[in-house]
Amino acid sequence: MISLGCRLNIAESETIRTLVAGRDTVVVNSCAVTNAAVKATRVAIRRARRARPGAELVVTGCAAQLDPAGFAAMPEVDRVIGNGEKLLPAAWNSLAPVVVGDIMQLRETAPHLAASFTGHARAFVEVQNGCDHRCTFCAIPFGRGPSRSVPAGAVVERIAGLVDAGHAEMVLTGVDLTSYGHDLPGAPTLGMLVERILRHVPKLARLRLSSLDSIEIDERLFELVTGEARVMPHLHLSFQAGNDLILKRMKRRHSRAQAVATVARLKAARPDIAIGADLIAGFPTEDEGMFADTLALIDDTDIVHGHIFPYSPRAGTPAARMPQVAAEAIRARAERLRDAAARRKAAWLAAQVGTVQQVLLERPGDRGHAGNFAEVRLLPAPARPGDLVAVRITAATDTHLLGTMI
Repeated sequence: MISLGCRLNIAESETIRTLVAGRDTVVVNSCAVTNAAVKATRVAIRRARRARPGAELVVTGCAAQLDPAGFAAMPEVDRVIGNGEKLLPAAWNSLAPVVVGDIMQLRETAPHLAASFTGHARAFVEVQNGCDHRCTFCAIPFGRGPSRSVPAGAVVERIAGLVDAGHAEMVLTGVDLTSYGHDLPGAPTLGMLVERILRHVPKLARLRLSSLDSIEIDERLFELVTGEARVMPHLHLSFQAGNDLILKRMKRRHSRAQAVATVARLKAARPDIAIGADLIAGFPTEDEGMFADTLALIDDTDIVHGHIFPYSPRAGTPAARMPQVAAEAIRARAERLRDAAARRKAAWLAAQVGTVQQVLLERPGDRGHAGNFAEVRLLPAPARPGDLVAVRITAATDTHLLGTMI
């Protein structure tokens, strides 16, 4: 099982693993968020074929959904299965070389019940899929379909089972997580879902949220993120840019001032919260002044987990038809954003020295992540993967923390 891209893919890959158990099958669960991601998918396919020449090789995921014919034409590929079909047993039992339907017609997301997450200390739980927004740079809505939510009762049952299976941390995942619930009876919010999980699964030690649209953080979610110890002090926010005109051209729904104000309010209520964010370098029409606004956003919103993406035009998107920034300028701006994010992270990590962090250990057992998602390495390492341990932080590098168990 080769899973590329987002945490939602990781969650779905575990269900696929159960569907192909016992078969000589390699599955590549692809990503299409950027042109580089599609290229990485093709590289993974060729590498997998060289490693397993006799196995059936199946490609699924967003890249396969968007370009099924292109992947079916690769000599290494035996079958292509779409995003709408990849969690259905019938698709894996079919002999058809291409099983890809019209994902825009999907209206429901079923709870996908992998029994456990083999090799993962934390478990990823899909609660939402698809997206109804149309950011001008993004092709993912056409790979994932319309926004649809898993009913809260099914989510709670799923999480309770994973806790019983030994997972101490759950990560709620989705394509547009903060749109959760609008399609369900009563239109529950993501905050209401989180509250229900915490109430009905008291044995759950840690709950983490994947990427959020900051403008859609409802009041109940804000109160739980800032006031509930079991909700991890770490939010990843989909900012994308720090200039208002670029945000408008991206068709984002927040302003720069709103992004800054959201983080200020979060940190005022929970000072230890760590902020991650997606930022795009070189969006069409971006000039140096506009880029400077995005660069400054790293400091203005205290981004310590920066995900930097050089803009790449996705076929069929409005942004691909806008005046493009030169490739060399995009690369240079992306590097400057990465350097700024790395400096901010290094300073933040240094400030953690002397603190005590609760660390969920992963494989190998000498490292894991704190609640704020800082990577921590233990000296020495007497614990087992999956253990939740108290660690005193004794030193920091530019990328991770060092500590000893208490």
